Order: sequence, then C-alpha cells, then structure tokens
Amino acid sequence: MEEIRKDNDSFVLLALQEGQEKAYDYIFRKYYKALCAQANAYVSDLDLSQSLVQDCFIRFWEKRHQATTIDNLASYFSFMVRNKCIDHLRKEHRLSPIEYASVEEADNQESDSILLSHEFEEKLIEALSALPERCRTAFEYSRFENLSYPEIAKKMGISVKAVEALMSRSLKVLRKELKDYLPALIFLCRIIP
Repeated sequence: MEEIRKDNDSFVLLALQEGQEKAYDYIFRKYYKALCAQANAYVSDLDLSQSLVQDCFIRFWEKRHQATTIDNLASYFSFMVRNKCIDHLRKEHRLSPIEYASVEEADNQESDSILLSHEFEEKLIEALSALPERCRTAFEYSRFENLSYPEIAKKMGISVKAVEALMSRSLKVLRKELKDYLPALIFLCRIIP
C-alpha cells in the first residue's frame, strides 16, 4: 500500500512541477488538516496553526519547479511545518533562549525517541490522508476539534450511530497503519461518550 501511495505522490508531484493547479489542490486537501493538527500541537492556537500551514503551502507552491526532488511528501510537509512552528515560537519569544537551545540540541540528537516521534507524525499524516473522506472528517471533528458524537452527527447531517460506525472504521484503519507506534496512538483511541 505504501508503494502505491509513493507512486501516486510521484505522479502528482510531476503534474505539480508542470504547473497543474489541480495537483496542488489535491495535495492541499490531502495533507492540510493533518498538518494543522501537527502545528496546533506546537503552538496551541488553531487559527495560528492554519496560518502557519498555509504559509508552508505557499512556499511549496513557489518551489513547485523542484517538486520531483521530494522523496516523501508526508515527511517533507511534516518537517516543513515543524520548523515553521519552531521559528514562529522563537520569533514571538515564546521560547526562551535556553528552551530554544534545548529544542535545537534535541533536534541534533539522533535519539530513538526523537526519530520515532517524527516518524510517527509522518505516518499519522499519511494514515489520515489515506482514510475515506467521511471517516477522516468524522475523525478530525472528534480528535482535533473535540466535538462529541452528537455534535459531529449534527454537523455532518447523519445519525449518531453513523458517526460511531465512521469512527470505528477510522480507528480500525489507524490502528492497523500505526501498529508499530501503539504507545503514541493511545491518544487517538480514547473513548468519547
């Protein structure tokens, strides 16, 4: 399945390099929400997260002529958003020089936990983007917007039972795709009444 995704990304990146806006739109819709969730983990502000991710996509569009040099699109975006968030926090002085130095030092260390964290972020973005659209929408409302099942049902115009089914399907797929990261996955699988 990962090989299929990689081939699909290669095809889309080639189309993007040729200036096809539909390819850019496809990439944006595929990765945007998951990247906003990643950014929000750094800055704890949804509006700011969206703005930072949009800045990354603008930069991505500006460098579209180099698109085919990207080996892993999910990794590329994850790294780009992470750096954008850290730069923002540093500029806003929300990271003291000592905290920034420790972030920089942690980034330079090749410890297993740091590598696993970045790898998990990439895999999560890939797994979320692979979910069927309605499953992904229900999951994102639940986990990233903290909506209850009745609120999701109302927003999507479906029954609470349908939301439960979509969430169950989403979690089943994510558990399978992210089984190697089970401890990091605990937050995804919490039970919401």
